[in-house]
Amino acid sequence: MKTPEDEEFERIEREQQRIIEEQEKLRNEIADQRLYLHTVVQITRNQAIEEVAQEIEKFKTFGADTISSFASYIRSLKK
Repeated sequence: MKTPEDEEFERIEREQQRIIEEQEKLRNEIADQRLYLHTVVQITRNQAIEEVAQEIEKFKTFGADTISSFASYIRSLKK
């Protein structure tokens, strides 16, 4: 037979476990959000780099080899 004190200890343990599980869930959500944000930043960065490379390829002031080299270097900055 459980005493009221035993029941209270069990209630506290259940509450602590619930809190631990909720904290873990929140940590996982934060990690997922960070990964998503990192992915979005990388995609946006790579798109911007590609746009710059495409615009440089339109330059007429340098020779084709020089422009190609510039564009190649700029594309190498993608992550």
